[in-house]
Amino acid sequence: MTDPAAPARYRSVFRPGLFDGRVAWVTGGGSGIGRCVAHELAALGASVIVSGRTAAKLEAVAAEIAADGGRCDWAAFDIRDEDAVKAEVARMAAKHGRIDALVNNAGGQFPAPLAAISKRGFESVVAANLTGGFLMMREVYARSMQRHGGAIVNMTADFRNGMPGMAHSGAARAGTANLTLSAAFEWASAGVRVNAVAPGWVASSGMDTYEGAARALIPRLRQHVPLRRLATEAEVSAAIVFLLSPAAAFITGVTLRIDGGAPLGNAVFPSVDHDRSQPFEGFHRAVVPKVLQP
Repeated sequence: MTDPAAPARYRSVFRPGLFDGRVAWVTGGGSGIGRCVAHELAALGASVIVSGRTAAKLEAVAAEIAADGGRCDWAAFDIRDEDAVKAEVARMAAKHGRIDALVNNAGGQFPAPLAAISKRGFESVVAANLTGGFLMMREVYARSMQRHGGAIVNMTADFRNGMPGMAHSGAARAGTANLTLSAAFEWASAGVRVNAVAPGWVASSGMDTYEGAARALIPRLRQHVPLRRLATEAEVSAAIVFLLSPAAAFITGVTLRIDGGAPLGNAVFPSVDHDRSQPFEGFHRAVVPKVLQP
């Protein structure tokens, strides 16, 4: 990955100016995948709004995008707080005139065996990964997309074989995938497309939030991926940008997996070790997570 201090621009595979005149909102935009998506959309001409709970992170991303020649506004609030969501979406819709794209990226979870998850812990993860996304979708639709149309991409996860050790997150993410289907059907008549992405293991800053046994597993995850590596943030961002783009105008209600084939195969027929899969390194400010550094 490149030096984040190097003078460069996002190396998107999409044409320059693709989102000129568009307003795109990225929740959880202060770090990780959300930060990367915000940078790519801004590099393609969008006026970007990033939101999250920590103002300092959002300000830093907005400053990065401005330094790269893009436009970025920010709003600090908790998507689990319905009143805050209503107020901030109304404020941004009024300020920017409309919201053309929503990337529902915010969320979070903690590793724990199912039997050890408390009711409070379960509900907190569901609120962050499902309810908060629903609130953002509903308010953006009501304040802008119902009149102007638009595109939404929700963030799920690779839950095809369940999510042992993170059952609360798996339940929430599965709910988001189903919510995506319902919204795609109900909002089609307003010219709104709703899709989702389901990343597997991504070399992102979120990996550095884990401790103990979960952290010790991270360097070995690549061994369980047929492509024998983790995804880059830019590879997830590219899929999201495609689903927001005019090229996906006839795609709605889809969950696109970005997992390197991790759920495929079985222990009877193990995958072969290799180094043939080369990552797409589009994000000029990407940094390797500490847990994956030598």
